[in-house]
Amino acid sequence: MSQSDGVRRVGEVEEFKALAHPLRARLLGALREHGPATATELAHRFATDTGSTSYHLRKLAQYGFIAEAGDPGHPRARRWQAVHRVNEWSATAMAATAEGREASAVMRRQQVDVLIRDVEGYEAMLGSLPPEWVEASGIGDLLVRLTPDSVNTLWARFYAHVDELVAQDAADPAARPVSILVSGLPRDAA
Repeated sequence: MSQSDGVRRVGEVEEFKALAHPLRARLLGALREHGPATATELAHRFATDTGSTSYHLRKLAQYGFIAEAGDPGHPRARRWQAVHRVNEWSATAMAATAEGREASAVMRRQQVDVLIRDVEGYEAMLGSLPPEWVEASGIGDLLVRLTPDSVNTLWARFYAHVDELVAQDAADPAARPVSILVSGLPRDAA
């Protein structure tokens, strides 16, 4: 993937630390999912104060993750929008420093928190979901033996296939947002 694909390659630890901040990650996620918003709108969504939300939005903008979107309704309101569809980074580069390892740990735990919120939301609406969504939903886990090259191949094929399916379902009214979280973490061989 490249920036032309809507992917931002995060190369510096300082950029990654800015992205890994818990509120900033949630703000960026909301802008990607729901579109442009003001600091006030986002502060309301996340039960934070507008000043703090505005500060964190400016930090995201400083590192190029978001940009002003403009607001046709109010000339003084600052609306923010996500600049890229997704961020990627080198796990090796981030693991090379204590700061990078710490930011990576924060990011991994945030991803687990997203999974927990998604599971809780799914369970809350389970009784009202159509049967086809109940059948299609779920969580799986595998424990397999792979080489690093095979894991990298798995990532590449997985994301390519997701992109194909998103394009295939783009105009289908039955399509809805689906949260997919995956991991490939080596275990101790002992």
